[in-house]
Amino acid sequence: MKPVTLTTERLVLRPFEPGDAPAVHAACQDPEIPRWTVVPSPYSHEEAERFVGTIVPEGWRDDTSYTFAILSRADDTLVGAMALVRLAQLRAPERQAELGYWTAKEQRGKGYTAEAGRAVLHWAFHDLGVERLEWLAEAGNEGSWGVARKLGFQREGTLRAKLLHDGTRRDCWIGSLLPSDLADAEGPAPAGPLGAAGLPLPDTTPYLPHRG
Repeated sequence: MKPVTLTTERLVLRPFEPGDAPAVHAACQDPEIPRWTVVPSPYSHEEAERFVGTIVPEGWRDDTSYTFAILSRADDTLVGAMALVRLAQLRAPERQAELGYWTAKEQRGKGYTAEAGRAVLHWAFHDLGVERLEWLAEAGNEGSWGVARKLGFQREGTLRAKLLHDGTRRDCWIGSLLPSDLADAEGPAPAGPLGAAGLPLPDTTPYLPHRG
């Protein structure tokens, strides 16, 4: 995948660059980020440099993860990170991916992460042809769930002992978002084969939900 840049009213989402390392390192000193994510603790300058200089570009190149830096359009401040991950099932027939994110402490509570998420999920559904977008977080991560809920995810349950964190297995919440959920959340589409915001929906595999 050739890296892309997305924009919203307040934000720019672009692939991380080497110059972002200091901001990433500073943000990840907040203990809440390694507590709920795979970011290691303690988090060194070298790890930040490897993340922005190696891990992110390799993910785009190898189609294993598409990771964006979320930046304020007003002052270019780093707001957080957002990624589509677990892309082994991105291609047909599965057409699935997972959304993950973290937000810098001082940027929380401003609606930035949900705003960025809407841009990424539009891109996932309309450009990448995703038919099921998943969200997973350790059970109890109310901040992550709050963002996912705003984006329209439906929480489907708890996966027991799904996550391994600090040598301990933890329960995991799982949720999903379908293209039809996005369209429903944003109101009726214009006439014709159009989805949310008037953008063409990808061809989708027929879905037969269980009614029992």
